[in-house]
Amino acid sequence: MTGMPPLAAHSAIFLDIDGTLLEHAERPDAVHIDAAVHRLLQALQRGSGGALALISGRSMHDIDRLFAPLALPAAGLHGVERRDAAGVLHRHEFAVASLRRAAARIGEFAALHAGLLFEDKGSNLALHYRLAPDFAGAARSAVREAAQLLGEGFEVLEGKMVVELKPSGRDKGMAIEEYMREAPYAGRLPVFVGDDLTDEYGFGVVNRLGGQTIKVGAGATAARYRVADAAAVRAWLGEWAARHA
Repeated sequence: MTGMPPLAAHSAIFLDIDGTLLEHAERPDAVHIDAAVHRLLQALQRGSGGALALISGRSMHDIDRLFAPLALPAAGLHGVERRDAAGVLHRHEFAVASLRRAAARIGEFAALHAGLLFEDKGSNLALHYRLAPDFAGAARSAVREAAQLLGEGFEVLEGKMVVELKPSGRDKGMAIEEYMREAPYAGRLPVFVGDDLTDEYGFGVVNRLGGQTIKVGAGATAARYRVADAAAVRAWLGEWAARHA
């Protein structure tokens, strides 16, 4: 269904960042936010009674850098790390030494191909090909080969113009499910807005919980609603915040 659904007063709001709350940039570190986004997030947090969380592939360190001085509840690295509403940080354990070897391998591959961007997030390794789309197949193969050498405990995740190697057993849907078992999210109607393949995990969970799911942009999706772009998402959230703040 095209358009945005009416947002209930008792919603628990979960937002992807890149391509959803904010427009995509050529490089993750090129994204910046302005005072209007800060005000919007603060209004959403007040209006929802604190039941707001960012659900992202970015690391918690990167999320906090981007939104400083705000330190919002957030799930980073597709749920590998998660800060709850009380400020407690939960981390998924993984084989650090093995992943460091994979980081060296993927980094060397990226250095040989102009336009590929290797992003070492600590517990997740991302190879971006937005600036070199002709290398998409080679980038996917390189990351999958590194994953095979690691064996169990890690998996490959496809996203928009990026392929990522991460610890297995965690995704955005699992992070949302954990929030929904905690205060102040429990008992509220979950709402998740996302744009990427990795957000489909969240859409599946929120659909099962009877909530509202919104896909930003084109592409096949399990989301029940669709909207054009991040600007439309911010406008929709702003209207709700104005009514409930």
